[in-house]
Amino acid sequence: MKLALSFAVLTLAAQMSLATDRYLVTFKSEQGYQAMSNYFKVTESSHMMQKSLKNVQAIILKTKNLSALESLRHHPEVTAVEKETFTPVPKPLNGFKIARVARVDKMFVEGGADVATLDNGSTPVFHAGEATPWGIQAVHAGEAWAGSAAGAKSRVMVLDTGVDIHHPAITPNFEQGQNFVEDENTGEIDPAQFADQEGHGTHCSGTILGAYNETTGFTGVAPKAKLLMGRVCGAEGCSNIAVMDGINWGIEQKVDVISMSLGGPVGSSQEATAVQKAERAGVVVVAASGNSATDPGYSPNKNDPGCRSNNPFQPSNCGVGFPAAFPTVVAVGALDSKLVKTNFSQWGPELDVTAPGSAVISSVPMGTGRNSVVALTVAGVEKSIKSAAFSGTELFATPVIHDIVAVPGMGAPEDFAKVNVAGKFALVSRGTIKFAEKVQNAIAAKAVGVLIYNNVEGLMQGAVTEDGSLVNLPVVMIEQAEGQALVAALAQGSAASAAITLSPSDYASFDGTSMATPHVAGVVALIRSANKNLTPAQVRQILTSTAHALAPNDTNQYGAGLVQADAAVQKALAQ
Repeated sequence: MKLALSFAVLTLAAQMSLATDRYLVTFKSEQGYQAMSNYFKVTESSHMMQKSLKNVQAIILKTKNLSALESLRHHPEVTAVEKETFTPVPKPLNGFKIARVARVDKMFVEGGADVATLDNGSTPVFHAGEATPWGIQAVHAGEAWAGSAAGAKSRVMVLDTGVDIHHPAITPNFEQGQNFVEDENTGEIDPAQFADQEGHGTHCSGTILGAYNETTGFTGVAPKAKLLMGRVCGAEGCSNIAVMDGINWGIEQKVDVISMSLGGPVGSSQEATAVQKAERAGVVVVAASGNSATDPGYSPNKNDPGCRSNNPFQPSNCGVGFPAAFPTVVAVGALDSKLVKTNFSQWGPELDVTAPGSAVISSVPMGTGRNSVVALTVAGVEKSIKSAAFSGTELFATPVIHDIVAVPGMGAPEDFAKVNVAGKFALVSRGTIKFAEKVQNAIAAKAVGVLIYNNVEGLMQGAVTEDGSLVNLPVVMIEQAEGQALVAALAQGSAASAAITLSPSDYASFDGTSMATPHVAGVVALIRSANKNLTPAQVRQILTSTAHALAPNDTNQYGAGLVQADAAVQKALAQ
């Protein structure tokens, strides 16, 4: 079969000069890929090919020559020609936007560390501390370290928003990074620009393999595993072509697991082929199920009349998102600290396992998190209470002290109009209105600070701005019981005030299936470190067969249940 076409149309220089759109071309066979890749390298159309992706049998073209693309679509060796598309940048459900320029370190781009000489040191013995994330204990990570060398024999690729390589939890385990996203201004790709401008990638990386801190107890699931970061999400979102480029790199690097806390409701045949090739290359792929279960149109049943079940790559808002829904990908749902499925976590037949995904504490780019200290004085009695700070606020090293006024409702403008909060702290319930809107309404009413009390047990963090700007007033969350007690005391005429201090932090608490996924990727790293001979299919079987079953599970809302690192590693060692 003749594998190359006559591409006279590709040499139209006038059209080539306008090349701005990127396209991914995938091929049916290795022979077809090689022939076409060579064709673009040696012809006058060579400038069209931005990159060749050997491990997924694809090439990236950059052109506006639609006739040439149409010719490619009809080539007998071409599987598909797909224009670059973007899904939203993954963010924690309650918002987080770092307000600084992240640092870049080019020394880690080309080649990275010498894997053969990496010194991971002795296997640590886990002891929980005040900073140990609850999810680490829920998946029994520490109990699995002895049998897996704490992940020292595993290499993990995270495809995400980038990473802060200077973070103390990341630096010891960082191997190398690559950027696969075009600069929005220049249209060029600088491989060195993999610093984290969003915070999401650093958070996920810390959960997977954050170095164990014996003093505070903070740790990732596999604190001796090595990190390779592929930045595939930029200002425009997460690029389908960048993700393919990242998967290609993961296969090339022979990593043990690729973790993707990203995705959307629509899949593609090209993406499906890429994860299948990763499977055949021995790479386990783990991905988030999605956070759209609270959407009005969500349904876990793809046979529901409202779901586009005729197209397996377009399930609309039904069931598990992509790439998690592909058969060879480990699809992960999120649990809260009571081991109950979170209200946002998508589920359905494709869901494999669940993991901690609510109030997950992990690393963020240094200094972008917030610590809070809150002291209440009610009817003359002072006490310190638990609190959680929000990103998007200025720092307040000296305590800010003011009286408290309870605002009825959820903090809408009409609620603030019912009370006088000018020069005082506004006490507002969480619910229905976004944190940022509550705060803007408080500012409009001339409040000088905001205490948001939770509408469920526990604490959570979020963002009070959506553009990275900072508001010049303290904003904190306090626990539901404390807030309700304050409302009751104020209603009875008691005077109440608060002293609030905000300081920078290198850690933050996020919610999302994005946070559950790295727990599972970390467990895979431990499994692979314990037994390098396991195939991806065997790893998936170990994950599901050793998970702690949860109920009710009538629609597979929990998959096989909560992953258990210790049981999984023991089974891996026995095979």
